[in-house]
Amino acid sequence: MPDIDPQRPETMELIAQYFRVLGDAQRLGILHCLQDGERTVGEIATHTGASPSNVSKHLATLRAAGLVGRRQAGNRAYFEITAPFIFDLCDIVCSGARERLAREQANLPAP
Repeated sequence: MPDIDPQRPETMELIAQYFRVLGDAQRLGILHCLQDGERTVGEIATHTGASPSNVSKHLATLRAAGLVGRRQAGNRAYFEITAPFIFDLCDIVCSGARERLAREQANLPAP
């Protein structure tokens, strides 16, 4: 496995690409939907409330980033997470968001 050297511009660009891909609420919803296992575009669309064409567009972006993979079975395509580390990152961010909300709520005046 190659070392990740933060001094190298191409390393920083790769990391920035992940954050750009994750910087979209719809894509985060799709990843969350796939956390429990593989699903079709239709299943993801139903779960997220997005249109199938919108889901397909976002899945293409997630696939290009190496976060999601595709498996063809007959006339159906199934998508799954191929980079489970992404959920570790999401857990860290969610934990930080919970802490921030708790601090902000503690500073609100009592009604």
